[in-house]
Amino acid sequence: MKLNAKEIESVSNLEPFKRYQYLIKKVADLEEVWTLVDKNGDIALSDIDDHTLISFWTAEAFIKSNLEEGWKDCIPFKLSLDNLEDSLIPLIIENEYLINVFPVNGKAGFVVDINEFIRDLNDELEQYQ
Repeated sequence: MKLNAKEIESVSNLEPFKRYQYLIKKVADLEEVWTLVDKNGDIALSDIDDHTLISFWTAEAFIKSNLEEGWKDCIPFKLSLDNLEDSLIPLIIENEYLINVFPVNGKAGFVVDINEFIRDLNDELEQYQ
């Protein structure tokens, strides 16, 4: 997905729940989601309170424009919807991770559990059938 600076700025400035809604629509439309991996290829995780989070964005450009200092050695990584379903969702469920949707400038995005994320994504995907 090709983005211009204005779109990156306007989406990044949305409140967290609006960025979440944007992500759900884009993931359903493009059938892909972006996250971060470390130099070993492992999913990059963060912690808030007593919870471990995995972060999602809709495009590499959003990650690069908002990459915080703690993740400077991480690499944006694209997952197809099938990879998300087959590989990452089981990992999230097994480890009870939460999903941090669209963190910007070192601040958490909209944090959801996997059940809410799957429900909202499935609701959106039904509109494409």
